[in-house]
Amino acid sequence: MRHRVSGRRLGRGPSHQKAMFRSLASSLILHEHIETTDARAKELRRVVDRLVTLGKKGTLHARRQAFKFLNNHQLVQKLFDEIAPRFDERPGGYTRLIKSRIRFADQAPMTFVRFTTAELAAPAARQEKGAAAPSASIEAQVKAGVEQELEAVQEEETARETE
Repeated sequence: MRHRVSGRRLGRGPSHQKAMFRSLASSLILHEHIETTDARAKELRRVVDRLVTLGKKGTLHARRQAFKFLNNHQLVQKLFDEIAPRFDERPGGYTRLIKSRIRFADQAPMTFVRFTTAELAAPAARQEKGAAAPSASIEAQVKAGVEQELEAVQEEETARETE
């Protein structure tokens, strides 16, 4: 019996499931839209919504939790700096599933997974700003983000010491 057991197995073992959802979530964060099967998309929505919620928190601990799942510093930076700020006012439902077609090979229903459309207008405005001022390399941005986090931690430690 499956009483109170959440999630679909999708015909895979636990390690394969984790690897598959890690890969799908990484692709979604990188490209901001992907096409996958319907069942995978419904489960991926749960995973990505939790990652965006971590991104909205913006703490060092949340970054480490996101890195623990994504295992890529550039994806974590994009999640926290570009994707999560779009959803500051939104309490949930960051992804949209759009049924697209039936896959010819195995007749599997396919679905597009993308971030909600109202917030997709933000990247276009960001690209216009980016055209005016060239952005630094990803390594420089990561280094700057780490330095800011370290400064914030040092400020908190000095505040605790003064108390």
